[in-house]
Amino acid sequence: MTARGDALATLREPNFRFYFFSRLVNGAGSTMASVALAFAVLEVSHSPTALGIVLAAESIPLVLFLLVGGVIADRFGRTLVLQVCNVSAGLTQLAVAGLVISGVAQLWQLVVLSALSGTAMAISFPALASVMPQLVPRDKLQPANVLMSMQRGTLNVIGPTIGGVLVVTVGAGWAVAVDGLTYLFAAALLLPVKIPPPPRTDQASMVGELREGWRYFRSTTWLWLIVVAFGVLNALHSGFNTLGPVVAVTTDIGEAGWGLILSAGAVGLLVTTVVMLRVPLNRPLLWGMLGCAFFGLPMLVLGLQPNLVAVMVASFVSGAGIEVFSLGWNLAMQEHVPDEMLSRAYSYDALGSFVAIPVGQLAVGPLGAAFGVQEVLLICGVAYTVICLATLGSRSVRDLQRVDHAATAG
Repeated sequence: MTARGDALATLREPNFRFYFFSRLVNGAGSTMASVALAFAVLEVSHSPTALGIVLAAESIPLVLFLLVGGVIADRFGRTLVLQVCNVSAGLTQLAVAGLVISGVAQLWQLVVLSALSGTAMAISFPALASVMPQLVPRDKLQPANVLMSMQRGTLNVIGPTIGGVLVVTVGAGWAVAVDGLTYLFAAALLLPVKIPPPPRTDQASMVGELREGWRYFRSTTWLWLIVVAFGVLNALHSGFNTLGPVVAVTTDIGEAGWGLILSAGAVGLLVTTVVMLRVPLNRPLLWGMLGCAFFGLPMLVLGLQPNLVAVMVASFVSGAGIEVFSLGWNLAMQEHVPDEMLSRAYSYDALGSFVAIPVGQLAVGPLGAAFGVQEVLLICGVAYTVICLATLGSRSVRDLQRVDHAATAG
């Protein structure tokens, strides 16, 4: 069967088809809302500090409640969790929209509503990450994951532009309202999805289930090793997001060039999704971490020779590499982690990977001021590449194979 045929066959699975369109609607609203919410807050307060407070109010619960989300998804079922969280997030966004449109919004109200939205996101994240094995046969996991990645990449390219157009034409409040409605529509699209309920558990408490998840996490070498590595890698990559724009505005790259660099990364990701429909990833973590090593390339080029074309090429390659890693990681998790443990495993993964990001964001600026922006970017790029390659020193990482579905079925 051709790559296109594999993709269409995946979409013929009823559960996956409804989930795919639910995520399409939800993702379209979310990518537009990233622009709309910022301008909605600025309508209430013109202070950048106020915008930072509102964004932090959403991101802090996202970290705090990830582990709780993993337990809830494994205990109550992933589609139910997604539906409830979609409805909750939709109602909070509509409340924000109503306050902004009516002109009575106050900063504290937006902070509270953003915190509620962040909590819903935290609880839904492990369910989103772990539901795929229940939607498609195991031998269709690769094309299904590639299609979802292609969808996300496309929306990340066009969504913010549409959001900006909505803000200009109908106003920030109405643009946020559109996002709220997409959450509710996405919840409705999940109604036809029928998957078996989770098995009954003997664990009497949420704490007991968290401990069970922790025991599995720390006893699975490839899992905790990659998560620990990404705790450092994500902090290092803050150098690109924080210091990269500084290099752009102080060189010939410029602000417009920085936008082209980011777009080149998105294009690299999208192109790779098409390739990965055809190429089986038989050793998912080996190829994944090799691909991830290229994610440090833009920092290396910015540190050595900040030339627009060179950085765009590096960004394109890094986008391709991170897509290979993303696919490899999801395949490793979805095929090797027991289904009843998968949401909790993803929640520990997300917590370990995300927790160091604010540390990096706060550290690289002062380091750049003290030792030089390009010098710090170069060090971050070298360290990023070395850590990715060092993980392959573990046999549990480099030798992990795809599950032989045919043999399993037999």
